[in-house]
Amino acid sequence: MRFRPLIVGVGLVALLGLAACGGGESGTSGAAAPAQVDERRRSVPSASSQPEQQDQAAREDTEKDTTATQISTFALDVDTASYGYARRTLKEGRWPAPAEIRPEEWVNAFRQDYAQPPDDGFTVHVDGARLPSRDEAVMRVGLQTRASQAAERRPANLTFVVDVSGSMAEAGRLDLVKSALLKLLDQLAPGDQVSIVSFSDEASLLASMTPLTARDELRRAVNELAVAGGTNLEAGLVAGYQEASKAFRPAATNRVVVLSDGLANQGSTQWQALLDRVKEHAGKQVTLLTVGVGREYGDELMEQLADNGDGMAVYVSTEEEAEKIFTTQLPANIELRARDAKAQVVFNQAVVESYRLIGYENRALSAEEFRDDSRDGGEIGPGHSVTALYGLKLKPGADGQLAQATVRWQDPDTRAASEASESLRSGDLAASVWDKAPVRLQVDVVVAAFAGYMREQEAFGMDLSALGEHATRLAATSEDPMVSELATLIDRAKSIR
Repeated sequence: MRFRPLIVGVGLVALLGLAACGGGESGTSGAAAPAQVDERRRSVPSASSQPEQQDQAAREDTEKDTTATQISTFALDVDTASYGYARRTLKEGRWPAPAEIRPEEWVNAFRQDYAQPPDDGFTVHVDGARLPSRDEAVMRVGLQTRASQAAERRPANLTFVVDVSGSMAEAGRLDLVKSALLKLLDQLAPGDQVSIVSFSDEASLLASMTPLTARDELRRAVNELAVAGGTNLEAGLVAGYQEASKAFRPAATNRVVVLSDGLANQGSTQWQALLDRVKEHAGKQVTLLTVGVGREYGDELMEQLADNGDGMAVYVSTEEEAEKIFTTQLPANIELRARDAKAQVVFNQAVVESYRLIGYENRALSAEEFRDDSRDGGEIGPGHSVTALYGLKLKPGADGQLAQATVRWQDPDTRAASEASESLRSGDLAASVWDKAPVRLQVDVVVAAFAGYMREQEAFGMDLSALGEHATRLAATSEDPMVSELATLIDRAKSIR
């Protein structure tokens, strides 16, 4: 593991002063101006970019010291598509492309046990444990919103943009999408409205915005979906956003849901043009969810569409996964708890010699952007947890506060900004990650290490055999089927390496 050195020469008093600016209590800093959606602080590859070249560039970028490095700042992210697609690839006996592995999405795919806040803000959970290597530790920052029942939420306007191009004929693509949509229609509330757009060479409006009281009409539109032609994703997005904008309800949650394999080959296939379009509509409070399907999948495009569209990216490959997303998660999480949510961690350089944030490379922000409410963050729904792991190198014998973590977000309606903070001391670290740390923290470390090994052959000093042993042990104690599956995936990776 490579660590990012802290800047030397900033005194402890100044550092703690910076930390104090985050405030230890949740609070409201007053109404913020409406967010201005800006360019991402990262280069956007074209559709012709090679994943290997992008991955190498990403690895080099994480090793640069370009900001005040005692402060780590990033936009929150609840995407899970990277893990879902890698899981499928491994099960099929293929090694995932390194550029498609985003460790934060792997960790965030797993259940956490953070306490929920009593209000519509966040709880901040910070813990950690020492690693076997001398003076090294892992620190976890966990953020959690309050869950809600579907009956409690505001009504929703959902525009489904469905890929019906020739590539969707593969078993497990369009048939999976149709099945999931039919199940979702049974879960939505009478106050919700749905429109359906299909696209191949061109886009077609199969159902204009229709109340759920007319479910039969919507079911007929879903059953009309049939495969034909190329993949003009631009046409689908244009038609979908036009329909969503025309039917926009200020008192409702307005969202476009794109269901596709992400393999655009007609219309504008330059990514920036597509990203600019979804970013413009996100600024008008029409958010985006991307649902990926298919053995061959445009992972990077779908993930960046979701990021720029103020939404999330998921991937499904089985009926079970589709049912979980469309009948459980989506109905309960249609609305938002927080807009433009960001996290900032201030490290105490008297105790922490160096650190490395695991993942979040394409969500990185400068320290100054944390309280700049015109800068884009992440959109978080009810009951969502966000986890960030840091690898730390500690100064020998040093004791005291390790770090303070602060989350900042805006109210979805008023845009008032609030913050909540929590800190961690060196004495609070569990003595050993494998013997004393909470089971969920151990699982997170194994998941992040597995992702790191798949992408860069860096896994907290472990190989696949050691990771497999830990995953198998944890599967026996956690009673979580996803942890059992994790152990199986690690064994699968060993067999194809």
